[in-house]
Amino acid sequence: MGSADTFLGYPRPQGRPGIRNHLLVLNCTGLTDAAARRVAMALPGAVFATTMYGMGMVGADADFHSAALAGMATHPNAGAVLLIGADRTRLNQMIAVAEASRRPFAALGLDDTGHDAHLLSHRAILAGAHLLRDLSAQRPRPCPISNLFLGFECGLSDPSSGLAANPLLGHVADWLVDAGGSVVLGETIEWLGTEDELARRAATPEVGAALKRAVAERLAMARAAGVDLLGTNPNAANIKAGLSTIEEKASGAVLKAGARPIHSVLGYAEAPATPGLHFMDAPSYSPESLTGFVAAGVQMILFTTGLGNSYCSALAPTLKLTANAATAGNLPCQIDFDASAALAGRPPEDIATDLIARIAATASGQLTFGEIMGEGAESISRFGAAI
Repeated sequence: MGSADTFLGYPRPQGRPGIRNHLLVLNCTGLTDAAARRVAMALPGAVFATTMYGMGMVGADADFHSAALAGMATHPNAGAVLLIGADRTRLNQMIAVAEASRRPFAALGLDDTGHDAHLLSHRAILAGAHLLRDLSAQRPRPCPISNLFLGFECGLSDPSSGLAANPLLGHVADWLVDAGGSVVLGETIEWLGTEDELARRAATPEVGAALKRAVAERLAMARAAGVDLLGTNPNAANIKAGLSTIEEKASGAVLKAGARPIHSVLGYAEAPATPGLHFMDAPSYSPESLTGFVAAGVQMILFTTGLGNSYCSALAPTLKLTANAATAGNLPCQIDFDASAALAGRPPEDIATDLIARIAATASGQLTFGEIMGEGAESISRFGAAI
């Protein structure tokens, strides 16, 4: 299997380099969502991320939400961030995060403009224009492949996912971990039925116990709510395509993890403390799952699909691949990498070599179809009711 040693990235004052150099317009409160959207639309190439929530979140729900916002504010692919909000306390928290990261930023609140949302948009556009101009002068530099942190996701899977596409990502995971990089998988409920096998791969007994506990807690959550996973996960489309149970789906989904030791079980939006392979205890719904990865610092997402799935992250280029030849043919402006040759007998190691080359090219600036077609968004998960 071939390799790539470097990519062209944007070094940051702290942390991993970016593979993009976006201006991130980050809306921190629901009350300013419309004002912040106007700002992002007025600034060419700006990436927009938002939350519709604000005061009233408590406990773990509030903590996870704050961690996700902070993770996006300091994301490697954000060369600068424009913070907008209505809650001065939260805005000040994000200002402190941006200052600590030494990332160029500007911050504007509704109280800065006498609660005039249109004046807020106007002033934010002017501040963003200066940030964009400064970003435009920066050029990427060679960075070691060990600086890459990839997130692996699957959505609208069919049998080709478990037979070929997900094992292909397993080859990539082993390659990147061996090179000193990092990989994370999520979708906790899709570990169900494989948790004992995964625990045996854990780097420590504590990590193995955490894997089992995470699955047990998700299953207990579903049972307490009276949810029958059959028809929910796998969903009707998965079942129609040939995946009959969550255990069957999980047995293919975890093949994305390759064969290297599992170093930790991360919380939602939690950044890993070490390189290597990590699992994130997180919801299985792709919009929430991907934002958990992004907030943890993932620079790129590899997303396998059997039937097609257009959802992408806004901040992390999302490279879509399928091993279903019909899907690749039917969705030529969604699928970035056609792995269907794996089911026609081509050695998976050869296909992995091609995929690694595509990963390196994407990390160095080649656009994904999701970026070109404007499919990106972010969605922070909720973990409780608000007061």
